[in-house]
Amino acid sequence: MSGRPEVLFPLFGAMTELDGIGPKTAKALEHIDIHAPRDLLFALPVSGVDRALRSTIRGADLPNVLTVEVTIGQHRAPRTRGGAYRIVVEDAETSFQIVFFRGRADYLTKLLPTGQRRIVSGKVELFDGVAQMVHPDHVLRADEADTLPAFEPVYPLTAGVTLRTMTRAIAGALTRAPDLPEWIDPGLLAREAWPDWTAALEAAHHPTGIRDLAPTAPARTRLAYDEFLAHQLTLALARARRRAVPGRPTRGDGTLRAQALLALPYQPTGAQRRAVDEIAADMAGPERMNRLLQGDVGAGKTLVAFLALLIAVEAGGQGVMMAPTEILARQHLEGLRPLAESVGVTLDILTGRDKGADRRTKLAALAEGRLQILVGTHAVFQQDVVFRDLRLAIIDEQHRFGVRQRLELGKKGESVDVLVMTATPIPRSLALTQYGDMEVSVLDEKPPGRTPVKTALMSVERMDEIVAHLRRAVAEGRQAYWVCPLVEESEAVDLTAAEERFRHLRAALGEGRVGLVHGQMPPAEKDRAMARFVAGETSVLVATTVIEVGVNVPNASIMVIERAEWFGLAQLHQLRGRVGRGSAASTCLLLYQPPLGETATERLTTLRETEDGFRIAEVDLQMRGAGDLIGTAQSGLPRFRIADLEGQAALMAIAQTDARKLLADDPKLETPRGKAARLLLWLMRQDEAIRLIHVG
Repeated sequence: MSGRPEVLFPLFGAMTELDGIGPKTAKALEHIDIHAPRDLLFALPVSGVDRALRSTIRGADLPNVLTVEVTIGQHRAPRTRGGAYRIVVEDAETSFQIVFFRGRADYLTKLLPTGQRRIVSGKVELFDGVAQMVHPDHVLRADEADTLPAFEPVYPLTAGVTLRTMTRAIAGALTRAPDLPEWIDPGLLAREAWPDWTAALEAAHHPTGIRDLAPTAPARTRLAYDEFLAHQLTLALARARRRAVPGRPTRGDGTLRAQALLALPYQPTGAQRRAVDEIAADMAGPERMNRLLQGDVGAGKTLVAFLALLIAVEAGGQGVMMAPTEILARQHLEGLRPLAESVGVTLDILTGRDKGADRRTKLAALAEGRLQILVGTHAVFQQDVVFRDLRLAIIDEQHRFGVRQRLELGKKGESVDVLVMTATPIPRSLALTQYGDMEVSVLDEKPPGRTPVKTALMSVERMDEIVAHLRRAVAEGRQAYWVCPLVEESEAVDLTAAEERFRHLRAALGEGRVGLVHGQMPPAEKDRAMARFVAGETSVLVATTVIEVGVNVPNASIMVIERAEWFGLAQLHQLRGRVGRGSAASTCLLLYQPPLGETATERLTTLRETEDGFRIAEVDLQMRGAGDLIGTAQSGLPRFRIADLEGQAALMAIAQTDARKLLADDPKLETPRGKAARLLLWLMRQDEAIRLIHVG
């Protein structure tokens, strides 16, 4: 597709072409992400000031911003240097003073000439019983009254840009907004009674009152929908592009799966069976699978992943399971090995640590198809890793892999099916945003035999009690995690670091009973400490958050999280999920430093009251907003200017259905609405999407 359509040129020109914007102001505006006139259109007012003209200030609630027509009386220059310059004025019912500090007499007599009428607007306050308007915001002649809006919009500003400059620049940008054909589905537009695009911009920038600033105002809802639609179109195009590459139907005969289920000491949950059926149907279909498996802590994703890998093996192919870190890859290996042995399938691991002859042997086994299931880290991406017949790639903990890596993996095998697993329950609106190009399976039941975890809040002031409790538990043969928020002692933050806590607990519980794992350790040392804890040689593992994902020690039944108020909800929920994996009753102690702030209290009590990860994720989203929840920078989450992911989740869902339907009806975007949608993608800077549209 060729470059940007001409009709949009005025919106993407230089900022300095706008009235009142020189190079310096243009540079300042870049700090608030405004680089072209188009960005000004989407910088909507954040609030507004009532400037409606009234006849008098009498009876008004003061202090307040008021706009009145006055007759100008006597000027009183300051008596002392640096004193106030006062002008007495009269409205229809009373008189008051207009006050300037550092006012120059020649300028002020011109601005407010005695005996003439002017409209003044500004904040009126009482000083010693006298009403004063200090430095009015506006002074106008009666014939200019209509240039002052009754409700003046207030915009987000940055150092070096005044409200006046911003308002003027936006007015200039609005005159450049072309009439564009409609990209919204006509039925939806009529049902919601939304204005067209230019009318929506006009209305959003000229609010008539506080109601027009709400996200629910029709003009704002429409503009938010435009952002969601552009985003969902991009995802839908990526999905269509993927589906255009023919997949390979992978059908297993079910023998290995039946064998594996017989060897299990328990029955899979309904949710696990449903997920496996959805995956099997996708793999058997003609298109490549691209599915997200979402499961809360302990919902049994490993079993589902293993059964999916067996489908690939039953069909005579290979499967790979990838984890973001070596610890997790080894964890998967431990979890899958007994399952693989029970059905006689070959399984091995490949990480950056494999070197020399050992690595060559593994690569040969992969290339010849003797190695059926490979577990690994991103080392699997390396050029010399060749599969004989890769059918399925499972990626664990999605946020660490972007859409690009998902595509990389696809290159390893002719149209490999992809399953992404995440242990972080994601609210539906975010799942749509981040994984809108994927189909989703949810594990929303816990397998039998998982004991609920009792969660308690305790102040660090009770440290001695806590350590005594731990000493008794350890004597009974129980194991515990003790999580600290940071590794290196930083002077700025007086924080009990992991190393100090380790020494303290070792002194209290005995030399050999306590292990330590933190991010700064060499990987081999980290693995050794983990292995000793897994084997039960150490009873307490002091750790930073490196253990939050995937570590599985069924005997560990106590989780202590120090300075819990510093952690995010989702992270606390993940950490708590490390216990309650065995049959013993488990506890999670949230240690906090009093006094607790309001949000921290809400976070910790939410956690105490529920173990439902999806419920926790919803609360987290309301409290922190989408960007924080996933970390916008590394999540690849789009930054919406107008749309609000939390508040407008339902709108995002409509956009997804609409985008998918539009592409199903018009895959090349050639109908009038399709062409309008192309303009929308250019307008929203969705370059990725534009590249995905096939050229004729």
